[in-house]
Amino acid sequence: MDETFRRPAHRRRMAFAPRLLMPMCLVLTLSAWGGETETLRMADLTGLPIERLLDLEVYGASRFAQKMSEAPSAVSVVTAEDIKLFGYRTLADILRSMRGLYVTYDRNYSYLGVRGFGRAGDYNTRVLLLVDGYRVNDNIYDQAPIGAEFGLDVDLIDRVEFVPGPGSSLYGANAFFGVINVVTKRGADVHGMQVAAEAGSAYRRAGRVTYGRRGDDGAELLLSASGLDEDGRDRYFPEFDTPANNDGVARKLDYDRKHSLFARFSRAGATLALAHSERKKGVPTASFNQVFNDPRSLTIDRQTFLDARLDRALDMTEQLSGRLYLGRYDFRGDYVVNYPPPTLNRDLSRGRWWGAELKLVSTRFRGHKLVLGAEYQRDARRDQANFDVEPRNTLLDDRRKGRKYGLYVQDEYSVTADLLLNLGVRHDDDSTTGSATNPRLGLIYRLTPATSVKALYGTAYRSPNAYELYYAIPGPGGSKANPDLKPERIRSGELVLEHHFRPDLRLTASLFRNKVTNLISFTTDPNDGLFVYRNLNEATARGGELELEILWSNGAKLRTGYSRQSARDAAGSPLVNSPRHLAKLNLALPLAGDSLRAGLELQHVGRRNTRAGTTPAYTVANVTLLSARLAPGLELSASVYNLFDKAYADPGSEEHVQDRLVQDGRALRLKLIYSF
Repeated sequence: MDETFRRPAHRRRMAFAPRLLMPMCLVLTLSAWGGETETLRMADLTGLPIERLLDLEVYGASRFAQKMSEAPSAVSVVTAEDIKLFGYRTLADILRSMRGLYVTYDRNYSYLGVRGFGRAGDYNTRVLLLVDGYRVNDNIYDQAPIGAEFGLDVDLIDRVEFVPGPGSSLYGANAFFGVINVVTKRGADVHGMQVAAEAGSAYRRAGRVTYGRRGDDGAELLLSASGLDEDGRDRYFPEFDTPANNDGVARKLDYDRKHSLFARFSRAGATLALAHSERKKGVPTASFNQVFNDPRSLTIDRQTFLDARLDRALDMTEQLSGRLYLGRYDFRGDYVVNYPPPTLNRDLSRGRWWGAELKLVSTRFRGHKLVLGAEYQRDARRDQANFDVEPRNTLLDDRRKGRKYGLYVQDEYSVTADLLLNLGVRHDDDSTTGSATNPRLGLIYRLTPATSVKALYGTAYRSPNAYELYYAIPGPGGSKANPDLKPERIRSGELVLEHHFRPDLRLTASLFRNKVTNLISFTTDPNDGLFVYRNLNEATARGGELELEILWSNGAKLRTGYSRQSARDAAGSPLVNSPRHLAKLNLALPLAGDSLRAGLELQHVGRRNTRAGTTPAYTVANVTLLSARLAPGLELSASVYNLFDKAYADPGSEEHVQDRLVQDGRALRLKLIYSF
């Protein structure tokens, strides 16, 4: 067995525990079955009839609120209550609990895999991340930050929607494999002052102060400040195990520091939101051919946005929305390279943009729900620089500007009482990469009052970003530009079945096929050893997903699912970091009524190819105990992540010497929230 995965004998026996956990979960599930199923007591959904709990309204699929059963996608939703019950710490934790999704972590950033596509090190350019409709992806890397680098504290999230499938017909570039829509809480959800503190393994400390209020005139205010300080653990990498490299141990280099601010004010249809975050992360992996175990290796990400939105009802049939926004992103990477001598090399990126959006939703014509919109974004700065700090030696100074606009229309047409036709198309024009037009077609047929079938087809595109096009520095660990890159394209077809056995029991099943062309890949040129992005090949993914959700009147809840996919390149070879099997189980149980609840989570990820081998399949269990009634306004939770201390690894990317990057073992967290 590889040294990386070696365990003492008593810990190897623990590996059998996940196999026993599934039967245990079934026993617990059956024990929770008793009681009436007419109502459900869930803290964040109190008062809603059970039909709405299993058919929640979603926004991200069509840019207006609609029932999940009528959305032209198999949407997944995680609520604020789920976030508390299962102890989620980051947006990545939330997303990896959803069907068809998995997350790779390289000890710097978290990367989302969708239905078999998980290009390590691609900065999540193939998913679009929205916060209350604002596009979070920056204008340098097109990065969707989902790990600790995400700008909001998860306690501020009301729900997260994931809309799988191509979304360029509504959202343009980057809505390639799907759209993540994060809906934040409002002032009324907090209603007063709230203070949170947490401590955990790896010397983790975090805190939050939030104030929320709703006035008699309907105005709402939410203000919040959060901070994270995690020292991390020393990390052993066998690839560097020599006396000159501290026997392969990177000391005090896996730290994480972050602070963030969020403010939101709304009144009479007008909303103003401001967010700012800064994260400093030590990099222990010696990526990009760095000197190993040098404490100067780090990355810093800063992101700020200001979003102003106005929603107005023109009459009973038409709603007009307008938005103005400003965005800012700054990156700094310090890399120690051995020319020789060891020299600190600094990477800088600076992005500035502003934009506007206008959208009309109309039901003026009988049987039709029309959405018409226009978007414009001006990239005032897309600057990249690289230099050796001392002595000063400039290697890159690239300054760019750009603009893009999009026009879209969608019609949800009620052909009959049981048949919905969803048609949409969007045209985009980018000053750098040209124009693109992408359609979407959805047929949603209600076979019975309890059963719906969806037949979906769509296309999407992703333009190469400024980093992929223009980044070029010479020397070891360097790269070269490729301004001839073409946009990636995808064609997708999907068949979805949603069936309610009862109002409190829902089954979702889907079959899909995704065909990607002009796939942009991060590679090493064998002629000069430099990194470069190229349109290398085509890829096709086929698969199916199955998910079951059950609710009980005593507050218990079960969501479990299985995904099987096969993602292969044009030669028929499986893609790197593409598991064939994914399985999820989330079980929430009341242990003492509403005063004590437990959240149990199981996640199974199948074997994945790496650049030079494979990573074994693994199953991880997480457990959270939540007590909301220790004292008035006091809430306490305790979480154990990777309960059985399972040894597992994620594939490394092209910039890593490591073919596999070992992930965290067992970790603990204690969290306290006091509301007053």
